[in-house]
Amino acid sequence: MELLKYILILLEVLLVFNLLIFVHELGHFLAARWRGLKIDRFAIWFGKAIWKKKIGGIEYVLGSIPAGGYVALPQMATMEAIEGKGESSGKPLPPISPLDKIIVAVAGPLFSFLLAFVFAVVVWQVGHPVNQEDKSTVLGWVDPEGPAWKAGLRPGDKILEVDGHPVNSFLSSSQDSVKWRIITSESPTIRVKFERDHHEQQLDVTPTKLPTRTINLFGWKIPIERKPLRQIMVDCRRKAIIGLVESNSPAAKAGLKKGDEVVKLDGNSVLSPHDIFSAESAMSNGPVKPLALTVLRSGTNFTSTILPERPLPLKGDELASALRWDYANVPDFDTTDEIVHKSGLTREQLKSSTLPATSPKATPDRGDLPSLGIAWEPDSSSKLEWPKPMDQIRHGMGQITATLGAVFSRRGDIGLQQLGGPVMIGRLYFTLFQSKNGWREVLWWSVVINVNLALLNMLPFPVLDGGHIVLALLEVIRRRPVSAVVLQYVQTACAVLLIGFMLFLTFFDTNSLLHDSRQTQEIFAPRK
Repeated sequence: MELLKYILILLEVLLVFNLLIFVHELGHFLAARWRGLKIDRFAIWFGKAIWKKKIGGIEYVLGSIPAGGYVALPQMATMEAIEGKGESSGKPLPPISPLDKIIVAVAGPLFSFLLAFVFAVVVWQVGHPVNQEDKSTVLGWVDPEGPAWKAGLRPGDKILEVDGHPVNSFLSSSQDSVKWRIITSESPTIRVKFERDHHEQQLDVTPTKLPTRTINLFGWKIPIERKPLRQIMVDCRRKAIIGLVESNSPAAKAGLKKGDEVVKLDGNSVLSPHDIFSAESAMSNGPVKPLALTVLRSGTNFTSTILPERPLPLKGDELASALRWDYANVPDFDTTDEIVHKSGLTREQLKSSTLPATSPKATPDRGDLPSLGIAWEPDSSSKLEWPKPMDQIRHGMGQITATLGAVFSRRGDIGLQQLGGPVMIGRLYFTLFQSKNGWREVLWWSVVINVNLALLNMLPFPVLDGGHIVLALLEVIRRRPVSAVVLQYVQTACAVLLIGFMLFLTFFDTNSLLHDSRQTQEIFAPRK
């Protein structure tokens, strides 16, 4: 049954991914038909054809490399380096006007925008799940060994500004979130303004970055993973709601149940599940002491005193295998490296996660660490919101604008390798389809991806749609087309660069897929 489930999810991923490609290329195809251009081929995917059929002089092809698609138009700037030779290659064809070229080039991004709008209307009707806790800027956890703690931040502090930018959320899809401002900060230290006990204060935090894994090749250190982004080791306030209680564990014997919320620990308010974990960790090298948990159930509080137990061998593995939560949010940095660094575990040991990706410990297999036998609900405060279609479109446009701005900033840490290619997008969809709000999440992200697809294709780079528009405008200015020989060299060189860039992204995407099933790198920047 599990195999069938994953096969069905994979088919859903292929369906949605190919729909995005098909609609974009359909725009080019219909515009070319309208303007009377010669069409050699309509292809979905690149590479050697696994299926093809010729109808009305046009060859329809399904390629073998799932990385995009194309419409072969020999009267436009030739792209044989990507598309291969068509039946019209080398044959004289009547010239077309610059206006025709611009219309055909714009049609693809236009259709991507239209598809994004259709998805946005559906999201507006069915709703989009949003984690309400991520919209808070109150800290629930500050790593005692991290830079934020050393600078003076503590759980309960409310972050007001980061580097002079007001913030209104912790991990939401907004440029005004704490996390986005941290990873895009450019100075050696980050100025943080916060509120504590109704008094505003500010301090400077020196962010940390974990080392990048490399291999030694002929004396050169070659990175084999994306460069970790800067972080200050904090998380927002989160409810400690039980997602699962291990059978025969101390928590089970005390009568705790799934859905219970732990509101106090030894009389102190619980700001995050980290508080319970920290209490358990404090007993790792000493005597085990009972913990007094105040629990909220059905509107009623009760206190239960529980003595943690050191787990038996494989106990954690059994609990881990029982937990298959899907954390559909896409955080803005990869905390798996942080977890590996702090826990001493291998990345493979961290694949069965029972806590959100932002937790300092993402696996119940904790060796001899005393445990209550509780796993926490990772997304307990999700509520549906109904954003208007144009707000969603602006959201997507703001994302790509902010992303490109961060990528090309001279002083920031975000580079081209932080972008994602087809493998990452496919992986995102695969993860979303497994979540409890699968189709709602897929629709939301499809709006974002379609808008990004449209805008990226409009960049003035030869081979892309924007490049065709620039060439057509040059033709208008010069009153003659660019030399076919020059165009051939330019298109081929740029095609090689584009293919190389896609391989570059695919390397990092695939490495993440193979070595870390919980990879959570940011794909697109948040909106303004």
